[in-house]
Amino acid sequence: MTDETMTDDTMTNTSHALAELAREARMGGAGTETSAREIRRIDLSDFEARKADITEELWAAATDIGFFQLVNHGIPQHVVDGAFAGAQAFFALPGETKARHGLRKGLNAGWESMTQVRPSVGTPDLKESYQLTRPHMDGLWPDDALPDFRAGALDFEARCRTVALRVLSCFADRLGFEEGFFDRAHDAASDTYQSTLRMLHYFAIPGDAELDPDAWRAGAHTDFDCLTLLFQRDGQGGLQVCPGKEAEAGEWTPVVPAGDVITCNIGDMLMRWSGDRLPSNFHRVKSPGPDGDRSARYSIAFFAQADKETVIADPDGRYAPITAGDYIRQRIAANFARR
Repeated sequence: MTDETMTDDTMTNTSHALAELAREARMGGAGTETSAREIRRIDLSDFEARKADITEELWAAATDIGFFQLVNHGIPQHVVDGAFAGAQAFFALPGETKARHGLRKGLNAGWESMTQVRPSVGTPDLKESYQLTRPHMDGLWPDDALPDFRAGALDFEARCRTVALRVLSCFADRLGFEEGFFDRAHDAASDTYQSTLRMLHYFAIPGDAELDPDAWRAGAHTDFDCLTLLFQRDGQGGLQVCPGKEAEAGEWTPVVPAGDVITCNIGDMLMRWSGDRLPSNFHRVKSPGPDGDRSARYSIAFFAQADKETVIADPDGRYAPITAGDYIRQRIAANFARR
């Protein structure tokens, strides 16, 4: 490969990142709500014996709207509840304690608060979060305040990765990738592993506070990763999705939270890897309306994104190959360039 070709590929990849962010910047309006579209539930029980049928169900849901929910996913409810208890314990720590474990820029590890600005709205999300990215956690564990937190978080992250790789193995089959393709691309033992577990706390809103129509718990966005697994609590709603077919009309479908399901969406990385066969579509977390529940909202997300040195190349050569590390860096750089 010549230097000129490498430069052309870099320019193409940068332009692609900017185009994706430009698409997001158009999604800041309130839009309308609709319940006409179903978020399909897919049963993962008896996975190996039923894999062919599960693959067809996943592919149909993913290619239609890019969102689906998993039931009988294999993570026991008491483990999910324990993960939420750990998250709430961390977020209840004093601010100065959390600040000692602050986010390391470029490494997606540690605690941050009110720092994530979406191009769609231009205002910070009304939340704080704690990121677990395995190779970058030295000094970021609150072991002194929460001695059991580290073990519980690492165990939950590993369970999430297992579920994500099962789903990704189905997509690999349909895309014609060899067996174990995505397992090798998401190697938890690698120093370049960049999948992330994110614990999220959306702040309570005082009952007498005036609601800012331009403030969102999380503004409209797509995810950078391959596949997102989202865990929610019963009664803590607000998540809305806007599939591509509804994006121009600004029609948003609420996702009813349930503690025993995992809500999943395709990310930008897998959309590119699939040559756009699998769409990465918009979602947001709205703030409560005048009569809505203003209490705190908690969720936990696992972002399966390929190890940094893994090359993303779609089967039909639609896009220039790019490493997963460069892809994430370009998406982040494009995001900041729009501020």
